[in-house]
Amino acid sequence: MAESAAFSLAAYPLGAPLPQGTAAFGTDGIRGRVGVQITPALALQLGYWCGRVLPPGGPIVLGTDSRSSAPMLVAALAAGLTAAGRDVLEIGLCPTPAVPGSIRALGASGGLMVSASHNPPHDNGIKVFGACGAKLGKEQQAAIEAGLHGASPEGQAGFSGVGRLERRPDLLEAYQQRLLDSVAEARLDGCRVVLDLCWGSASSCGEALFRAMGAELTVLHGTPDGSRINQGCGSTHLEPLRAAVLEQGAAMGFAFDGDADRMLAVDGRGRVVDGDQILYLWGQALMAEGALPDNRIVATVMSNLGFERAWQAAGGLLERTAVGDQYVHAAMEELGAALGGEQSGHILSARHGMSGDGLLTALQVATLIQARGGSLADWMDSSFQPYPQKLVNVTVPDKGRRTGWEACQPLSEAVQAAETAMDGCGRVLVRASGTEPLLRVMVEAAEQRDVDHWSQHLAQLADQHLNAA
Repeated sequence: MAESAAFSLAAYPLGAPLPQGTAAFGTDGIRGRVGVQITPALALQLGYWCGRVLPPGGPIVLGTDSRSSAPMLVAALAAGLTAAGRDVLEIGLCPTPAVPGSIRALGASGGLMVSASHNPPHDNGIKVFGACGAKLGKEQQAAIEAGLHGASPEGQAGFSGVGRLERRPDLLEAYQQRLLDSVAEARLDGCRVVLDLCWGSASSCGEALFRAMGAELTVLHGTPDGSRINQGCGSTHLEPLRAAVLEQGAAMGFAFDGDADRMLAVDGRGRVVDGDQILYLWGQALMAEGALPDNRIVATVMSNLGFERAWQAAGGLLERTAVGDQYVHAAMEELGAALGGEQSGHILSARHGMSGDGLLTALQVATLIQARGGSLADWMDSSFQPYPQKLVNVTVPDKGRRTGWEACQPLSEAVQAAETAMDGCGRVLVRASGTEPLLRVMVEAAEQRDVDHWSQHLAQLADQHLNAA
């Protein structure tokens, strides 16, 4: 894809500042439309400044999902990193968690993953990980952004030597082995499983993993195809998975997002098993082992109220954070929690490295159910009853209005009126997306009619007032 004129490489030589506003870390790295927000010039400079900011001494790991723009961005990132004097280990196509796993296994200084996660094919993004394998903290993000915008100390920019680029597909094999080791001697022999690999990162090893476990597989969207990644499939579009599970008489099905760091499941009756249900299942197993400190699970503000009350009734504690796996990760570290995650299926396990990993989660769910001796559908019958919940996305292109929605008096007053009307039996959450130009309006209540009424009313008000000329 051709670069936009605003991002000509000749106009922005190595270390030169990019225009203000062209690169900013959101809730999950830097993400946007290829050729507009995400360009080779940005990737070159980002690679260079990551090379300067990440701690010295070790190589930088680089992975990618299947998007058509990925080779272009990987090449630019590698050029920037090596121009900063850093050695680069390129995995190639891999799930995002293969990058932090490789960082920890090798003692690397950090890593980058080229992916826009669940976004459509025309988008791409870059996730950056530090030396511990976690997503970068605010301080390092700010230092990289300062370099991108020319605010770094004078004399730091410029050619820093020549690092080496080494292609390391063996790191994907090592990642696969770590996943198999995570379930020890457990097997899935004779278990009918459907996988929706989303044309994305999970296609690199998802089928091989489940076949190695002995599962009887049906695979949907199982080859890498950057022009179709996330399109009508995967964890954001569960209809094909549900249909295949019912048609095949499968015990369960698993769908992944574009970079396979999260997963949603479907039971044998076609019911969705979301991140809250996964946390409840896995949490019960850890609690029974005595391996869940304080019986605590960390979740986000999006997790269902029915889950929270059921977990509390079982003697557990539920801590909530802002939306974003980095907030869950931080709270888990602070509290010493063993398990946390998001309703969207992004699950973190302290026992397995604290990286959201859809394939790991799918293996854990499948083997936990097998160990119980029943089916996923049987377990769902005995699980908690979620409160009706509805999420409406309102497109709000103006970032200032979107992030500052609370200043909109009619919308703020309506939110207060909704919460008053539900009188402790429901809640409203309005937040700006950190990765897309969307305002997310979520309403949850004991009664479906309240959910339908207030979600529609609040979404209409948001569109009317935040998009007014």
